[in-house]
Amino acid sequence: MESVVFDIGSTLVREDRYWGSWADWLGVPRHTLSALVGAVVAQGRDDGDAIRLLRPGVDIDVERRARETAGRGEWLDESDLYPDVRSALGALRESGLRVVLAGNQSLRMGELLRGMGLPVDAVATSSGWGVVKPDPEFFRRALELGGAAPGDTVYVGDYPAFDIRPAKAAGLRAAHIRRGPWAYLWADTADAAMADWRIDSLSELVEIVTGPSGAWSP
Repeated sequence: MESVVFDIGSTLVREDRYWGSWADWLGVPRHTLSALVGAVVAQGRDDGDAIRLLRPGVDIDVERRARETAGRGEWLDESDLYPDVRSALGALRESGLRVVLAGNQSLRMGELLRGMGLPVDAVATSSGWGVVKPDPEFFRRALELGGAAPGDTVYVGDYPAFDIRPAKAAGLRAAHIRRGPWAYLWADTADAAMADWRIDSLSELVEIVTGPSGAWSP
């Protein structure tokens, strides 16, 4: 194995602040928006539809720019990372693997992640690429950034339909991390079952890669 590519939201970054800040901007209780996000995703819809339900006809990109202008845009600090993130990324990189972050996030989120000094080789977002998971082109670009063949690359993500299934279709190996709402909601699906490994923490992933056996076998 030569490269590990990580999804971002609910894999490395908790999304509490993201959705909480949207609820505050829209002037609704945080629980209301959180519940709507869960409902639309469970229906197989885009999570942005939760915002559209609250503000029919809203242009989310325009609204996002308005938030930035008002000084209430996206923000990220150490408290938004899961506790095992920094140590796990460092351990993987120290083992000689190329470590890449690539997820369905905004340009701003990419900038914030790069500014955190995480031990990674590259950070990319769907907004920067102009292509969104589960589009195969997203995974082609992730492979290019990782610099390794598909069979020598593992994609780590929480959302089976957006992370595991398309990664496997692109020839990558895949690890499904069971944290965040979508990981639990879709844990028993056929998409989740396609994962080479099912883990509950990034420390488990590090053990798989750097443990005594050194073997990448399910």
